[in-house]
Amino acid sequence: MAKVKTAYYCQNCGAQYSKWQGRCNACGDWNTIVEEIVEKPDKKDWKSSAKTEAKRAAKPLRLNEIETAPQYRWKTGNNELDRVLGGGLVPGSLTLLGGEPGIGKSTLLLQISLSFPYKVLYVSGEESQQQIKMRAERIDPNSTNCYILTETKTQNIFRQIEEVSPEVVIIDSIQTLHSDYIESAPGSISQIRETTSELIKFAKESNVPVILIGHITKEGSIAGPKVLEHMVDTVLQFEGDRNHVYRILRSHKNRFGSTHELGIYEMQGSGLREVSNPSEILISKNDEDLSGTAIASTLEGMRPLMIEIQALVSTAVYGTPQRSATGYNVKRLNMLLAVLEKRAGFKLGAKDVFLNITGGISVDDTAIDLAVVAAILSSNEDIAIEKDICFAAEVGLAGEIRPVTRVDQRILEGEKLGFAKIVISKQSKLPKTSYSIEVIKVSKIEDVVSQLFA
Repeated sequence: MAKVKTAYYCQNCGAQYSKWQGRCNACGDWNTIVEEIVEKPDKKDWKSSAKTEAKRAAKPLRLNEIETAPQYRWKTGNNELDRVLGGGLVPGSLTLLGGEPGIGKSTLLLQISLSFPYKVLYVSGEESQQQIKMRAERIDPNSTNCYILTETKTQNIFRQIEEVSPEVVIIDSIQTLHSDYIESAPGSISQIRETTSELIKFAKESNVPVILIGHITKEGSIAGPKVLEHMVDTVLQFEGDRNHVYRILRSHKNRFGSTHELGIYEMQGSGLREVSNPSEILISKNDEDLSGTAIASTLEGMRPLMIEIQALVSTAVYGTPQRSATGYNVKRLNMLLAVLEKRAGFKLGAKDVFLNITGGISVDDTAIDLAVVAAILSSNEDIAIEKDICFAAEVGLAGEIRPVTRVDQRILEGEKLGFAKIVISKQSKLPKTSYSIEVIKVSKIEDVVSQLFA
């Protein structure tokens, strides 16, 4: 009989305690510590039918003695996902995909499974094979490389992996799996930690990439212990509003590439459509001249984007002015309003200011500061900004217009989309001297006011 051990785990952060207590000392939450019975029999290798071999102990090697092979990646057939991953799936890697319920995580991975030129094993613990087939028929009913397995026990999953020999494994989701080596409910801290460690061992030994779907908490973080995100190689977040059709894929952690890339999708009846030109959804096609809108040039990773900033300035009705921003930092909005009042003389202290970035995305690039200021002034003065003008500059506390990085790419993007003018800082250094777009250089906010609202 294996030794039975009782431990107490915080269901929020995964901290372990020897006895129950009301408050977790690690994360500070109350009533999150739960008793779990942990049974530790002798573990077998993930290959249950493999012959036992004496394992050689690892030896330390000098850096110049370590042999390296050229890193190659497998293209998923989805350009947006490949961009976020850094060029494709790395063999032997473990990728974790999180997102709100119903946002399209399973649809995205099923769509990739059906388009993969490799043999894929799609393991689902939440849906039956018939349910998955119904969704697959809407996406690609002619796929022959995708195998569907409905199972939650890791030992049975590894047994099927040995029979099928897939080149890619997808798990939907990690919170539904359980192992015989841990006596606790699926989704508990110990089960998530144990099943993830088994999958990591399988991926590294077999060189098969594994993609996991993870649930999230009501705060928006991935459910389970924080160590789960530390264990995997890549953490992706699928964002968006279920009531809107556009979805955004971001990378929060990537051991094999950049974490600044962005993928954009449109949810359709036949699956997720890749949006290769994001400006088509971020800029409205309204032909009327409306005040309070300005176009900003921003960067997400290596991709330049043109986004529309909307502002509404009105008299405060209830005495206390409101400051509200969607997709933008409210503290930075308050700073820009203070600069406008102190340096440019606009009395905005008694007015409500509402700011919105269209398309449902959040931007923290300081290069959109000047567009935010222009949109606020346009709404305050009720003067529309010309539609063929865009902005790319940062605003300092002294009211000066500061340069931003990679301004050449921003100008070329505005040029490609047909803008006639772009407003940048006078201090910006341009590697190229001639553009088909007119480059307007300003040094302070007063210059912007005199040129746009004279």
